Amino acid sequence: MVHKSSHVYALLFLLGLVSGAIAIAVSLYLRTFSGAIFIPELASQTLFSITPGEIESEAVETFGPIAKYSAFISALIVNLVVYGILGLFIYKINTKFKSGNSFLTAAATSTVISYAVLLIISFVLIAIADITIQSVSIQELIIYLIPPQIAFGITSAYFYKNLKSRASKVTPEKGVSSPDTTSGSISGVDQNRRLIIKAGIASVIVVPLLYLGLNNLLFPRESTQSRLPLASEIASKPRPAGFEDSRLTALLASEITPTDLFYRVDINPVPPIVDANSWRLVVKGLVSNPLSITYEQLKTKPSVTQIATLECISNKIANDFIGTAIWNGIKLKSLLEESGVKSNAKYIVFRCSDGYDVGIPLERGLQEGSILAYGMNGEDLNAKHGYPVRAIIPGLYGMMNPKWIREIELIDRVYEGYWQKKGWANNAQYNTHSYIVIPGNAPIRKIFRNIGSVNIVVGEQIPIAGVAFAGDRGVARIQVSTDDGATWKDARIKNPLSPYSWVIWTTELDVANKGNYRIMVRATDKTGKIQTGEAREPFPNGATGYHMVDVQSTN
Repeated sequence: MVHKSSHVYALLFLLGLVSGAIAIAVSLYLRTFSGAIFIPELASQTLFSITPGEIESEAVETFGPIAKYSAFISALIVNLVVYGILGLFIYKINTKFKSGNSFLTAAATSTVISYAVLLIISFVLIAIADITIQSVSIQELIIYLIPPQIAFGITSAYFYKNLKSRASKVTPEKGVSSPDTTSGSISGVDQNRRLIIKAGIASVIVVPLLYLGLNNLLFPRESTQSRLPLASEIASKPRPAGFEDSRLTALLASEITPTDLFYRVDINPVPPIVDANSWRLVVKGLVSNPLSITYEQLKTKPSVTQIATLECISNKIANDFIGTAIWNGIKLKSLLEESGVKSNAKYIVFRCSDGYDVGIPLERGLQEGSILAYGMNGEDLNAKHGYPVRAIIPGLYGMMNPKWIREIELIDRVYEGYWQKKGWANNAQYNTHSYIVIPGNAPIRKIFRNIGSVNIVVGEQIPIAGVAFAGDRGVARIQVSTDDGATWKDARIKNPLSPYSWVIWTTELDVANKGNYRIMVRATDKTGKIQTGEAREPFPNGATGYHMVDVQSTN
């Protein structure tokens, strides 16, 4: 009897999973096409928000975007398991109260119970989250949870009725012996198999839909080329003196990072969808003239084009969380002047559509290079990079350059935002970094399209080249060592594209002997400060240390 019951429970759980997969597919497509709340996304973002900064940093440094995708997929699996358990529970309820005798009653019971459970789970996730996740509207949550649960209710009721039909054939009345138990059992097995086949057919239909929906949500198609004329002008200019080597072509060609290769690190497993038609940028707080600006009004204001490099504070030495883009937008300074900043204002607080917040000193916002960008590399910002509007604040790590901005508030005190509450630096000025792209296999090579390998051959001269960045301080000098730092020689530096961008540098290595060569690089910023060689992990102030590449020559 126990063995027979375990088979029934396993079947009920399986049917709950299949019904749940259909419900999740409905929810997923509501998320994709209308920006509805998606519970696995809500759960994974809640997890991120309560994870200590140092642990989150290590996960991002080690696994990159995979860390968030894996949390998202894990939450999706847990969501499926919840539906499987609901399948068991609802069957028991329907059996106890005989509500399964009517298909409509069974469907309604399944819908109401699953809706109540998922609504409670959503409220709990929102309550324990350390931020206002995606500006969740309770009204929207209540509405958007209805269609998936109706799908679950109808599907599970259909399976339930088939299971009841099978059970009625195999279960004799209490106290009455059944002369054809054997034949009834065979009929029950057949019904069981038919039910599994039906569940399998439903799975064959829904699994590809889930795959396509998840793939579209997590990996939306992007432009693979920058379209701004300035980008092609940069690529077509004559080579600077000392950069004629053809092996430097790919490095020079991607001095502006293609949008599809530009890093993304934020608090979301999936970028939020912001409706620009209903979006408003609110400027409030210590201002004489509070503002509420539409997207179209923002784009009619005098625009500026600026080239700026961004680097994530979680970037390890020579990792790929860095990139340079051409940004279009308006000066933040002009917007602040329009709002009439009061004399006692000290900090600018940005609040974003995904619940993220961060503050910067007022003087940083008033500097000429600080802009509110709505364009990137000749196109409107895409969702991944902050559509409709993000901030570009020269001199400060990427976490101080928020995306999906919806509100700017002027306050009279120092403000600690999302990451600062987790222990990250609130100062967040860029450390000076210099990275070797050629030769070697450093992760930073991923952001340079078509970068090739260089053969280290005795008797030949090979290029050594890379990028260096010191925020708004600029880079004055690059030095390279090939003897473990015993001696250093100056590298040639290409003029930067702007005061806020990285520089490309190069020199050569004469491969005189067969063996190993350790190449090291260091930079000096324009204040005269030499990059520190002390190796330090990113948390909490950003990584430091020299980048080193070991190469081996061949005959």
